[in-house]
Amino acid sequence: MDRRSFLKTTALGGASAAAASTLAAPAFAQGKRTLTMVTTWPRGLAGVWDSVERFATSVTEMTDGALTIEPKAAGELVGGLEVFDAVTAGQADMYHGADYYFTGQHPAMAYFTTVPFGMTAPEMMVWYYGMGGMQLHHNLGEIFGLKSFIAGQTGAQGGGWFRKEMTSPADFQGLKFRMPGLGGEALSKLGASVQTIAGGEIYQALSSGALDGTEWIGPWSDEKLGLQEVCDYYYPAGFHEPGAALSVATNLEVFEGLTPSQQKAIEVAAGDAHQHNYALFMANNGPALQRLISGGTQVKEFSSEIWDAYGAASKEVLDGYMDDELFAEIRTSAEAAMASTSGWAARSDSAYTAQRDRVLANLK
Repeated sequence: MDRRSFLKTTALGGASAAAASTLAAPAFAQGKRTLTMVTTWPRGLAGVWDSVERFATSVTEMTDGALTIEPKAAGELVGGLEVFDAVTAGQADMYHGADYYFTGQHPAMAYFTTVPFGMTAPEMMVWYYGMGGMQLHHNLGEIFGLKSFIAGQTGAQGGGWFRKEMTSPADFQGLKFRMPGLGGEALSKLGASVQTIAGGEIYQALSSGALDGTEWIGPWSDEKLGLQEVCDYYYPAGFHEPGAALSVATNLEVFEGLTPSQQKAIEVAAGDAHQHNYALFMANNGPALQRLISGGTQVKEFSSEIWDAYGAASKEVLDGYMDDELFAEIRTSAEAAMASTSGWAARSDSAYTAQRDRVLANLK
């Protein structure tokens, strides 16, 4: 048995019989179909739930109501971190979430959200839509019986919220910190006690002392979650999520049972949600950061010493998975795309914005 066949068998066979038995056949009425979509997010959570609603609405509109998506918030059908298993087992038809929550299924899942020292949001879009990333996402998802598309984008995420100022790598020793994905694995190499908990549980964990600090998304979402109420120090730039994509994954048998136009509606709606979500975060993060500063949040930057420690730890984590053929294929593809894109961007966009800001400041 080859590795992909083994992974698919264990992923599906390992799901609980109880979960599978709860599968309700998709609802049909007068030629219409409703798919149940479980999510990793609490209902109404700023930014990420907007992506859920945008996707679901777009599918309904593009199919003239023939296909409807029924979103379920975290905990309404299954827990926020249980959505992957629910869809592979057939308990739900599709999920909306961040694929790096599921690196326990396969470490390469992280590349379809973000990896430490990885791609910015524009670089991710170039790789995914123009340099083979989407097909690799499909290849990985199909191992587990999924059809996957990116369907949201937070842009660069903050380095995190802390109760104390972080001045050196030694400050991470014993720190109880929430950070998912391969970034969390890297942080643990600096001595942090890293936890992965759903977004809706972060505030309480900080309030109770179960966490000393956390990353979430960015100023807008973090402010809505109230993190400024429980942590004094905020670091806007982080190593772990330079551009985090969200995903929609449909049970492969369900997806293949849709009409070609319905399949295309899911693909196009996912792309639309990705683009719109990025704009939403970018539009809201700047004003939110200013409100946080006005409210007393102390905004800091990590030292070069901390950045260097992050880099060494991140390389160790990524290198540790290179014996996996699919991980190596996806990493090589992503890094080649990033190198190609950043070379041009540095000489065009980055140079332009630096000069633009200098010139406009001088003209005031």
